[in-house]
Amino acid sequence: MNREPAGHTLQTTALVHEVYLRLQNDPDVKWDNPRHFFAAAAEAMRRILVERARRVNSLKRGGDRDRIELDFVDVGEESDPTAMIALDEALTELRSFDPRLAEVVMLRYFSGLSVEETAAAMEASPRTVKRDWSVARAWLSQKLAPA
Repeated sequence: MNREPAGHTLQTTALVHEVYLRLQNDPDVKWDNPRHFFAAAAEAMRRILVERARRVNSLKRGGDRDRIELDFVDVGEESDPTAMIALDEALTELRSFDPRLAEVVMLRYFSGLSVEETAAAMEASPRTVKRDWSVARAWLSQKLAPA
């Protein structure tokens, strides 16, 4: 959420609450370790943000029109829902190519973990996480670059 522009209508607190509700709905889930929990939380955040992007982008709901909030004019622009959908598709492709790289992206980008926190969650060295993060960003940058 800290990478979203000012004026983004989905607040960080609302996102965290939504993730909590999704994660608690299954009482049979037992977290094996922090890595398991953070991976599930990151996946839930990703799904919430992609669902929101698809909803905003939907032509049925005026996704092709500019949004103007009457109470908050000039506060800032909405993030591009098409970009979130493209990121979701690229992450899905990355996961099939290299699941570890996708997990690093999920933990760093969606969960907002630092390199050290990601390393601890994945039981890897910070150097490995930095390398994976660099490779994943380069790969995603190439996939998301305009044609």
